[in-house]
Amino acid sequence: MTLLLERPAPVSQRHGRGFWLIAAVYLVALAFSTVPTPLYPLYQRTDGFSAFTVTVVFAMYALGVITSLVLAGHISDWTGRRRILYASLALEILAGVLFLTWTALPGLIVARFLTGLGVGMLTATATAYLLELHKAHRPEADGTRFEVVSSAANLGGLGAGTLVAGALAQFVTTPLRTPYVVFLILLALSVVAVAAAPETVDAPATRPRYRPQGVRIAGRDRVAVVVAVVSAFAAFAVFGLFTSLAPSFVAGALHHPSRLLAGLTVFVVFGAGAASQAVSGKIAPRARFVGGLIAQATGLIVLTAGMETASLAGFLIGGAIAGAGAGILFKSAVGTIAVNAPVAQRGESLAGLFLIAYSGLVVPVLGLGVATRYVPSTTSILWFTGIMLALLAGVASLGLRRGR
Repeated sequence: MTLLLERPAPVSQRHGRGFWLIAAVYLVALAFSTVPTPLYPLYQRTDGFSAFTVTVVFAMYALGVITSLVLAGHISDWTGRRRILYASLALEILAGVLFLTWTALPGLIVARFLTGLGVGMLTATATAYLLELHKAHRPEADGTRFEVVSSAANLGGLGAGTLVAGALAQFVTTPLRTPYVVFLILLALSVVAVAAAPETVDAPATRPRYRPQGVRIAGRDRVAVVVAVVSAFAAFAVFGLFTSLAPSFVAGALHHPSRLLAGLTVFVVFGAGAASQAVSGKIAPRARFVGGLIAQATGLIVLTAGMETASLAGFLIGGAIAGAGAGILFKSAVGTIAVNAPVAQRGESLAGLFLIAYSGLVVPVLGLGVATRYVPSTTSILWFTGIMLALLAGVASLGLRRGR
């Protein structure tokens, strides 16, 4: 009788499976981070807090992301990718438990901060991990698959979280509980997925001395780095608008209180961003950069017109166009930093990029929140659009000058 022993999968196949497992983990973790977005109007009605309070809650999430990026976003370069992903998923699971058990405003703030800590640890680590798994699986291939999948997992996850949460909140009897239960199950499965993926970082013989992450982004072309980080900041400012105040605008100024619609509104923006990243891979870098700038600027103008005329269609169309442009700009930024950074500093450099990008979630949105206390939401959006158009014009000038 002959025993047939199962042969271990070749290294390249293991890395190929690991690539898709980590992409799924990335998507689930980012989706969980936007679950509260379509629920904010419900929280407002339950606890009676204002749109400004929503921006404070959202800012605590962004503060958590930035804190985590500063303290731990870079250490996976020597501790290993999987260890950091385990820690980030543990923080998100803890946040999910808090969402279920501590439903008052202080609990919401703490849970959002913990979610931000988990996302900050995960974003740069998962992006670097996907690049390394891609290269190990397909050493001769270019980086198109990595760019499309990593960006789609990021933006697609952010959009999917709002859509799933909005749909569940619309049709279940416990809208502030069921979405978190569903995602706690998915996060637990994500831990299993990380365990099944191969590690790509060899621990150095001498561990580097720990230091917090500064805004250090390696790369010889400093102008390209500046263009990348400012583009990422501008892109995330648009995403921050939709993951914080957009559902309240739709329910208030546009008079559409549906929870499903609140989730769909945010999904449209992130879905457009993910789709534009997927279809723009074959476009020349210069044309892609210009197209992203034009689309984001145009979308902001259409979105503002929709708010001024109380047109939901105009608001959604403008959001989709702006989201598509932001997606292209962010994809270009990630690709620029990932390719130009030395291997030993790739995680650190991506952490620096995400650190600046996530500051784009905090500053403009807090400004919007403050403005809504003194002026109508339509006026605050008009100011936001004017500032963003000026920033995009500056990015265009610097980027096109470098191209020449």
